[in-house]
Amino acid sequence: MQETGLEPDIAIRIALGTSLFVILLNSISVALKYHEKHAVQWKQATLMGIVGSITSFGGAAVASRLSALTLSTIFGIVVIIGALKIYVTPAVRENGEISSNQMLYILAGVSIGFFSGLLGIGGGVIAIPIMLIFLHFDMRKAVGTSSAVIMFTSFGGSIGYIINGIGQPGLPPYSLGYINLIDWILLVIPGFFGARKGADIAHVVNPEHLKHLFVLLMIYVGLKMIGII
Repeated sequence: MQETGLEPDIAIRIALGTSLFVILLNSISVALKYHEKHAVQWKQATLMGIVGSITSFGGAAVASRLSALTLSTIFGIVVIIGALKIYVTPAVRENGEISSNQMLYILAGVSIGFFSGLLGIGGGVIAIPIMLIFLHFDMRKAVGTSSAVIMFTSFGGSIGYIINGIGQPGLPPYSLGYINLIDWILLVIPGFFGARKGADIAHVVNPEHLKHLFVLLMIYVGLKMIGII
């Protein structure tokens, strides 16, 4: 991160905040795409999302006070644990019944939102394991519904990174708090089209294969953030 010319702590906060702001627009597009394929449980997504947007704001506030090393280590550990949990969870549920326990959805929203804001990840790598393991979603509905939840959590987290970054010394030009608008523009357009294409592909891929691809990606990212690879 020193290659950017920024202090490591500032650089990682900008990376997380800008990432969330990119995810905000992309998640809206992806959620609508999954909605067309009947893969979004909107009632559950809205409950988790509203709760998550509040705790995402809090996660962003915590992240603005942690060091780069601490943030990257937490990120890596959380992602790897999520990957391992997904690996041992069936991608397809035989009974097709998702949980109806409202309290579980509220607790899920708290967890998804907090880690979304803390780690600048929108919440997918947290939401999908929770939906698969505790809420009994199948893989496709977990991916589709998580995209709807991410609309809320990325919004709350983005606001948190803006507010906590305003007036901080060492920010690069064209920054809105910890969100760099130049980087956002460069990332959001290709990300928008890539995310929609990914949603199309995910819907036709075998759910078990989709799960394995997701697990491999999560483990790679987690190990990279910890510094093992």
